[in-house]
Amino acid sequence: MENILAVFTDINDGNLAYHVGDEKTNVDKNRKNLAKKYNYDYKKLVSMNQTHGNTVQIVDLNSEKIIDNCDGLITNTKDLPLMVMVADCIPILLHDEKKGVIAAIHAGRNSTFLRIAEVAINKMKENFGTNPLDIKATLGPSIQKCCYEVSIELSNIVKTSFGSQFVKGRYIDLQAINKAILRENGVEKIEDPTICTKCTSKVHYSYRKNHKTGRFSGIIKL
Repeated sequence: MENILAVFTDINDGNLAYHVGDEKTNVDKNRKNLAKKYNYDYKKLVSMNQTHGNTVQIVDLNSEKIIDNCDGLITNTKDLPLMVMVADCIPILLHDEKKGVIAAIHAGRNSTFLRIAEVAINKMKENFGTNPLDIKATLGPSIQKCCYEVSIELSNIVKTSFGSQFVKGRYIDLQAINKAILRENGVEKIEDPTICTKCTSKVHYSYRKNHKTGRFSGIIKL
């Protein structure tokens, strides 16, 4: 099995997003430091302008370095790091350990409702012949069911669309929904650290805790 890089950053690595009011020079510096820390080429990094949709793009060395209107990236190109940015949403990293294909997915509430993990798996199957049994999925730190309170309307949508087991009062369990979607699509190897960005973690940005906040990231590279 090949070695891959699959990591989640924290506030010690600084804000990695350009869209949250930070100086571009700061973000550039943080991204360069991260590349040094994990030994990849900063200039090759591919990230996204995430829109809470379910658009998943396949990228290679010739792709743009920031992909517009996108919430998931897939590649089979070696040494091409993919980045997803979050502050409560779920960063999901996928690795087809047999075919050598990776994905970085931004699974916030809307993207989860739009089954983005399923979209990514289907693209991996169609374009690279991935067998979901060969995929290892890792869910990064995110807001957990203990803290994810939504409106009654939204909690009812979750009950109707996914089942009442994912709802407790007005609290919804996005992690469990994503794990269920992964399992429905044949993925059995799932890692979930169950770190809540809002209440248990002191080292991850949380939009629910503070609206003026940075973004940490999930990074994956073959």
